[in-house]
Amino acid sequence: MPLSPRTQYVKRVIDLYQCTPGTSGFARRADRCFAEALYDRQVSLEIVQAALLLAATRRSRRPNDAPPMAPIASLHYFRPVIEELITAQPDPAYLRYLRQSLVHLAPLLASALDHQFP
Repeated sequence: MPLSPRTQYVKRVIDLYQCTPGTSGFARRADRCFAEALYDRQVSLEIVQAALLLAATRRSRRPNDAPPMAPIASLHYFRPVIEELITAQPDPAYLRYLRQSLVHLAPLLASALDHQFP
């Protein structure tokens, strides 16, 4: 039995979240509920992908002497970036640039971003 579009979307968001550098790698029920809420709000997968990419890049560009950051424990961490990108759509050329720079930092996420959503 094929998955519903909502289930596919939630699975994709959770998979991308788990591949994002800095995350704990674990998805909780609250993360799935948040992904479902994003689907219900009709937030495009492209916006979610861009938010994960942008947040991961921002975290990676901290000064080397800055104290280490705690792992991201929830998909909710990305909410402000998602809201930012809903308000102001990112330039596709900038996102391509970030994606290229992320290939070396997070090959798993870069590969997951390249995989197309059904």
